[in-house]
Amino acid sequence: MEKKEFQAESHRLLDLMVNSIYTHKEIFLRELISNASDAIDKLAYRALTDDKVGVERDEFKITLTPDQIARTLTISDNGIGMTHDELEENLGTIAKSGSLQFKKDMAAKDAGEGKSDVDIIGQFGVGFYSAFMVADQVTVTSRAYGSEEAWRWASDGKDGYTMEPCRKDSVGTEVVLHIKPNTEEEHYDEFLEQYRISDLVKKYSDYIHYPIVMLMHKSRQKPRPEDAGEDYKPEWEDYDEWETLNSMVPLWQRPKEEVTQEEYNQFYKEKYGDWEDPLRVIHIRGEGMVDFRAMLYIPAHAPYNFYTRDYQKGLQLYSSGVLIMDQCPDLLPDHFRFVKGVVDSQDFSLNISREMLQHTRQLKMVAKNLEKNIKNELLKLQKEDRSKYEQFWKAFGTQIKYGVLDDYGSHKDLLKDLLLFWSSKEGKLVTLAEYKDRMPEEQKYIYFAAGESVDKIAALPQTERIRDKGYEILYLTEEPDEFVVNALGELDGKAFKSVNDEDALPATDEEKAQAEKQAEENKDVLAFVKETLGDKIHEARISKILKTGAVCLTTEGPITLEMEKYFRRVDPEHSGDMRAQRVLELNPESEAFAALRTAVDSDKEKAGVYAELLYNQALLIAGLPLEDPVRYTQLVCSLMR
Repeated sequence: MEKKEFQAESHRLLDLMVNSIYTHKEIFLRELISNASDAIDKLAYRALTDDKVGVERDEFKITLTPDQIARTLTISDNGIGMTHDELEENLGTIAKSGSLQFKKDMAAKDAGEGKSDVDIIGQFGVGFYSAFMVADQVTVTSRAYGSEEAWRWASDGKDGYTMEPCRKDSVGTEVVLHIKPNTEEEHYDEFLEQYRISDLVKKYSDYIHYPIVMLMHKSRQKPRPEDAGEDYKPEWEDYDEWETLNSMVPLWQRPKEEVTQEEYNQFYKEKYGDWEDPLRVIHIRGEGMVDFRAMLYIPAHAPYNFYTRDYQKGLQLYSSGVLIMDQCPDLLPDHFRFVKGVVDSQDFSLNISREMLQHTRQLKMVAKNLEKNIKNELLKLQKEDRSKYEQFWKAFGTQIKYGVLDDYGSHKDLLKDLLLFWSSKEGKLVTLAEYKDRMPEEQKYIYFAAGESVDKIAALPQTERIRDKGYEILYLTEEPDEFVVNALGELDGKAFKSVNDEDALPATDEEKAQAEKQAEENKDVLAFVKETLGDKIHEARISKILKTGAVCLTTEGPITLEMEKYFRRVDPEHSGDMRAQRVLELNPESEAFAALRTAVDSDKEKAGVYAELLYNQALLIAGLPLEDPVRYTQLVCSLMR
């Protein structure tokens, strides 16, 4: 027996790897199964050119054997095995990977012949040592292909390892873990339980392309004897049966034409615990600088916690069928955070633990490809099945709008075609492109009005002149809507315009002269209203936007009334700092203004009452709270006396 020290800073480095690199102890099984799969890959590759291998493709397998009495878990394969030198080199030197070297050799051999089809998972050199997270002794017995000699490597993961010759009847490797005893903090017994092991295989290694088998202990009802009487009671018996734990062929690796919609839906429901079929499936085969497979789902409804901080975006990331991350957030932009699915590629650069993905150029390329595919599929849904798209919009439209605003509006060009707003003319949700296609040639702007609901916006007096012109108005009913149109600015040269803007309808020279004359004739009324209302308003002015309505509120500056409402809801304590500069618009053609005009000349007290009433009416029209409801009712009642 040879007793040797690890060739690296053994104790400190091994302790770091066991206790710091890996987040979850259960990862060890994934790593050892991946190593076994690599060993089989190497022998399968050899079999392509070597008739002496003597193992058919369907005979390759990985065997798991838990022994609760001996407290051991054995992972064995019938792959290529290791010689004495390979055992010492691969297991005696931390961060040395035989798989990585094999792949380099194949790449050199295949240079100039196109990309190699050899798929090696374990390229990282330290996965084997994850075994010491759960084991206090690890024994590796291996016999290399082409050799009659076998060797046994053993270590407690502390001071070093031993090597000795042994007997092994077949080619391959057997790894035996002696599982640690339970402690108050950790329960290691779970890694000896067959159903826990089965669950871990399905979670991390379900798509390893060789069978992972285990002898499962089961119970079944004995057959009913032919002569059993009416008082017969069923009897049960225990039995053992070899079971393949993994499905081996991922759905996303199959050609799209070979996958049915029922299979897509079943996978989605089982994988993500949804009771409803997805709205859309996006099956992608990406080739080029980065080869990858992806299967993405657009859900039919938002999860209950979607708009909370608890919700976590991300796609499941696989490397050659091995689960690397359960949720990789870097593959999805925030505006598409609702998408579920998986991405599988052997081209990603992974760190030594295979648990965290590094920010690589390949990752960004895949993420960009996914983003483009998601947008195109949503546009396709929008055109082919409008009712389903509107169902999507109801669930996730707000997220798309916040995406327009995110990162200083850098995504607005990508997302603008997905937006829907309610239309005054169509009486339904419309896209911006549909609105623009219907615009009369003389219409200069894309008009919008904001409010709490479609009905309330339609009743706003300031929309009347625009609608009478035959122009369509987009009704903005959600909190981010005004921020969104401000971020967009314009659409193909047509600027967005609020119906509250003085120049919403360009005035003729005659109309401008008339407005200036009315403002001059009524400047004493406007001054009186401003003096009466004080800081409640920024200005009182003769309106250019009202037609039959007596009064309305507009604003000066960047903050609108709807924005003020939003800030009041999200931050009540500091909402005073985000107050709109309110402008009281008065219609000089209305009977109410005529009464105010007369009162200013003859009865200042009554004129003050009229000014307050008009201001409160403007608040009500705008959907703003009355500052003093009791006084308002008293003023109304005073007019009834």
